[in-house]
Amino acid sequence: MDLVDLQSYRGMRVCVAVSGGVDSVTLLHLFHANAEKLGITLSALTCEHGIRGEQSLRDLHFVETLCGEWSIPLSVFRADIPARAKLSGRGLEEEGRAFRYTCFQEILSAGKADAVATAHHKDDYAETVLFRLARGTSLAGLAAIRERQGIIRPLLKVTREQIEAYAARHGLPFVTDESNADTRYTRNAIRNNVLPALEQAVSGASEHLVEFALRAQEDEEYLQSLALQSVKRDGAGYRISLTLPRPVFSRACLHVLRELGCTHDYTGANVREIEKLKDLQSGREVCLPGGLKAVREGDAAYFYLPVFEALAPMPFEACEFSFGGAEYAVSFEKGEGALRADFHKFPQGAEIRTRREGDMFTPFAGGKQTLKEYLTKKKIPARAGKLIPVVAHGSEVLAVFGVEISERVKITETTERAIYLFSTNKQRKEN
Repeated sequence: MDLVDLQSYRGMRVCVAVSGGVDSVTLLHLFHANAEKLGITLSALTCEHGIRGEQSLRDLHFVETLCGEWSIPLSVFRADIPARAKLSGRGLEEEGRAFRYTCFQEILSAGKADAVATAHHKDDYAETVLFRLARGTSLAGLAAIRERQGIIRPLLKVTREQIEAYAARHGLPFVTDESNADTRYTRNAIRNNVLPALEQAVSGASEHLVEFALRAQEDEEYLQSLALQSVKRDGAGYRISLTLPRPVFSRACLHVLRELGCTHDYTGANVREIEKLKDLQSGREVCLPGGLKAVREGDAAYFYLPVFEALAPMPFEACEFSFGGAEYAVSFEKGEGALRADFHKFPQGAEIRTRREGDMFTPFAGGKQTLKEYLTKKKIPARAGKLIPVVAHGSEVLAVFGVEISERVKITETTERAIYLFSTNKQRKEN
């Protein structure tokens, strides 16, 4: 096959993203020329960004005409990117990119294609790598343009020169974006000035940038795998060892933030704040975006979203209830891992609730102390202690679910009726 081998897309439904430029027209022609042979169901999409006025409309008309002549179904998406960028605070390039990928996802979600093909090529890859290096990207950022779920890049190993030669050989029509010559745009400056100068100074620089980025991607994937292995789910939160090497620790932290719903507001400064826990005492915490917190517990950082509501007090009696992501039961029938107590020793007015300041507890065969002191001795973190239901009469705690009963309600030879307190899903036992 000419330029690239499309065998791996045999039998697929492929939608090509077409702007009208030489790169995307070449990609569309490649699929069009080989669709019947490979059993590919071909379609196209184009995104009109509302940035270049009449030129944008001209390009849209060109794409519509081309797809009509080649009998390729076309989906057209339109947006006022300048207005969107003004609202979001993002740059035009970033906002336009976000719009395009939303369009791609719409095609995939609607079941119109198995994959959306973009015309990114090797020179695009080199430009992106250099751009991100200049902006101080991380190793992950050097994995510049890669295939992802539903997005394919058939031309990624092909140079711009090869693409232009293909278009000339087949006499392909295309439009030229006049703004590509405007070096006020960063990418244009890199494409038109920086990379040519770099190539003149170091022969093969673009090729080497791409090779470097591919190696960086392999390194990043390995470090990410180590980071994911080090993250431990613990109740409603996640635990990460503070002894991990920094490259693994930072990636594990970012993974946990995303898992807990913080997808874009975090920064490198947040990770540095979390790292400070290594030098702080157990129990110290840092506040993170989205209301999340990271607290030092022993040799680990525990990440969680605080639950501020208390358990509404309820009478102590046989019952089932839910709180803090766990299911609990008070029953006259024994449950697995249950605390056993003398039912008749619980005074009238005893209630099930969460801990309060001033609560006192006399554990089985132990001395009287504050509940806070007791939980600390049991190495139960403060954030977890707030989510453990207790049975109390006034400020006297008679039982702590999943932990211990008071000396006052213990089973003795005179006990007539036992009652059992337990978590039906063992949530507390896991914590």
